[in-house]
Amino acid sequence: MRSTEPPYSQKRYKEIDEEVSTYIKKIGYNSDMVAFVPISGWNGDNMLEPSANMPWFKGWKVTHKDSSASGTTLLEALDCILPLTLPTDKPLLLSLQDIYKIDGIDTVPVGGVKTGVLKPDMVVTFVPINVTTEVKSIKTMNHEALSETLTGDNVSFNVKNISVKDVHCSNVASDSKNDPPMEATGFTAQVIS
Repeated sequence: MRSTEPPYSQKRYKEIDEEVSTYIKKIGYNSDMVAFVPISGWNGDNMLEPSANMPWFKGWKVTHKDSSASGTTLLEALDCILPLTLPTDKPLLLSLQDIYKIDGIDTVPVGGVKTGVLKPDMVVTFVPINVTTEVKSIKTMNHEALSETLTGDNVSFNVKNISVKDVHCSNVASDSKNDPPMEATGFTAQVIS
């Protein structure tokens, strides 16, 4: 806000607020759920405490499905963001980020659980290559053993009878018995620039 003309311009803030609100609605979000806070990172205006440079700013208010929140600073706005609900009730989708060959352990894929749950002894299929194997063990990135994963976990897992040449980064592991994904020949996307 300090670089607007004139500095800390209420008129310029309103222009940006309207422009961004329109964009947010255009891409399918509710702008009432977004806090708009005029700040100056250089001077710290409205970041941790209300700024005397913008007496016209009376604060922000957001409404969620079951609650609402209000405040005057960026810190307060960040504190009111609701955490994502992670879908554990959907079939397993685990995207591979890397694959290692570890002496004495064998092939160890590493990736992030996008949906569902991964457990030892589960039979998984890697797509699009359609290679199926059994999970021997699962570990966190800190090498702690897990009895099952949660959505959002980044894990490494040991698999049976697969070479590091059989699976690749960006393959997806899924539960072979619970709606494994199929390769698509095409898809429709909305690209917003």
